[in-house]
Amino acid sequence: MHEWALAEAVVSTALDAVKGKKFKEVTELRIRMGELQQIEIEIFEFALKELIQNHEILKNAEIKIEKEEAVFRCNVCGNEWKFTKDKLTDEESESIHFIPEIVHTYMRCPKCNSPDFEVIKGRGVSLESIEVR
Repeated sequence: MHEWALAEAVVSTALDAVKGKKFKEVTELRIRMGELQQIEIEIFEFALKELIQNHEILKNAEIKIEKEEAVFRCNVCGNEWKFTKDKLTDEESESIHFIPEIVHTYMRCPKCNSPDFEVIKGRGVSLESIEVR
């Protein structure tokens, strides 16, 4: 399960951030979830809750997940547009889920049809902040 691997990476990052510090506990983990990653939020959150139980400093942390919509900008014409999964086949959507960079294979600028675009926001999973006491 891809969601479990991402949850493990978030937990590892949180542990690295507090390692060697004299904090009593982590009270909150704020995570940004890019829409392009197409993560099943419920599975990801369940995995996080299970994984943090193995670490005393994390086990009571509140998990806050913020979803960020995916936005693209064409490098040819400058057009900006939002990600729409409904124009993709299930196979294409699954490919993007595992390797978001492959989006360039399946999508084109809706204005000029160029495959030369950048992901402005909404890609990946990141640990935005950690609250401690």
